[in-house]
Formats: sequence, C-alpha cells, structure tokens
Amino acid sequence: MTVLTSTPFQARPDIPPYVPQGNECQLFETALVRQLPLLLKGPTGCGKTRFVSHMAARLGLSLTTVSCHDDLAAADLTGRYLLKGGDTVWVDGPLSRAVRSGGVCYLDEIVEARKDVAVVLHPLTDDRRILPLERTGEILDAPPGFMLVVSYNPGYQNILKALKPSTKQRFVAIEFDFLPKEQEIAVVSTESGLEAAKVAPLVELAHRLRAMKGHDLEEGVSTRLLVYCACLIDSGMPAREAVLAALIEPLTDEPDVRAALREVAQAVIA
Repeated sequence: MTVLTSTPFQARPDIPPYVPQGNECQLFETALVRQLPLLLKGPTGCGKTRFVSHMAARLGLSLTTVSCHDDLAAADLTGRYLLKGGDTVWVDGPLSRAVRSGGVCYLDEIVEARKDVAVVLHPLTDDRRILPLERTGEILDAPPGFMLVVSYNPGYQNILKALKPSTKQRFVAIEFDFLPKEQEIAVVSTESGLEAAKVAPLVELAHRLRAMKGHDLEEGVSTRLLVYCACLIDSGMPAREAVLAALIEPLTDEPDVRAALREVAQAVIA
C-alpha cells in the first residue's frame, strides 16, 4: 500500500482538494482494502464530506452520497416497488445500487435517519457484508470494491438522536476537527481567491465564535461559511457586511445572540 503524506493531493484537477489532518487518508485506503466500514465524526463543516469526495476521486471510485434526514427510512435506501406503465417493478435505492456496482456509499449525518436504517446497515458492517432485500427475497453480496462510510456530528446530538454503541462499534472511526489557524487560512484563501492577509481576521473571528458553542450557540462557524464570507469580500462586499451575511446570520435567529456576535465581530474585523 502506498504510504500517504500529510500534504494536499491535487495531482488531477478533478480531485477535490483536501488538506490531511493526520493519517486519515491512509486509514481510508486501509479500510477499503480490508473491507472495513468507516465512521467519520466531527463538527458541521469541518471537511468530512470533502474528505470522502477527495478519497473517492483519488482512488477512482464511484461515490453515492445520501444526506440523511428525519424522514429517511430503510426503504429509501434499499428500494421499493413502484408502478411503471401499469406494471409493478422493483426499483433499487441508492444503497442497493452502490452494493451492486461497488464504490463508496456515503451516508451523511446518519443519526438524522430513522432507526430502521441502522438495522439495515448491520449486515453490511460485519463479516457477512450482505444487504438483504426483504421485499424481494434477494440477498446482495457487497463486492470487494464496495465501501460504506457514514458520518455524524457528536456535538449536535441529543438523547433522541444518538448513534447507539452497538452501531458505532461496527465501524472504524476517524475524528475530525477544524484545521489549525494557519492551515485554515490557506484553505479559505485558496478556495475563495481572497488574499491570506484578509482571510486571517476571518479565521480569528471564527475561532472566537467557535468558543461560544454550547453557550450562546448550538454550532460554531464552519470552514464552509468562512469560504462563503471570503468569496463575498473577494467580490467587493465590505468585510463587516460579509461577516454579517455569512458568519452571523446563519448561526442564530435570536436578536440578543446576534447582537453579541456582532460585538465580537466588531472587535476583530476592521
């Protein structure tokens, strides 16, 4: 197996750029080779989805992404019978299609889905690596090139939306966090086109706002929002207006909290 370095891999323009935080790239490759399911955990907007896209493109794998939500049931993943031209036909869901063809199936924010989804995943995440389709009686064997990846934000779950230990222990896990300041400045500058000197105060502000998570805020500023803010500034919008639109308004609807965030921003952004 190729030993991966900690530098960004951008040899091809079709590979989404990604800055490794540790050995996660090598761990992903190892999990693929050894046919192990992978769990990514970390705050919203810290790069989990970008990492999966990067690795799938880098390894030449097809990628099926499902954004999980409250109404996502097991049948939405496996498939269902539908009426077509007067006939009832079986139509595979995204998980079934991925198992049949191989590649990466990425279930983003798995804890948002209904509880029956975890039950469907269990046979895929042990040594059986099968997906039973109860409605058709078919059992799909995952090919060697199939990999299941799921993600969730452990800081944003409550007692009603938590990944059970019995499910978590079926995965190899990687913990993600936001990049160190200098690396985050470089990423935001590269993705937005805004010079690093102007990105630096935005990243400093983001770190201060992230420190408020759990007190006045449910979520901190994501790197994604930083890129949006930098894009607005690079397009000519005044920095304080961009900060309000991209870093403050998306975080809260509470007037008192917004006012407090604006005070923090005014102390950092000229």
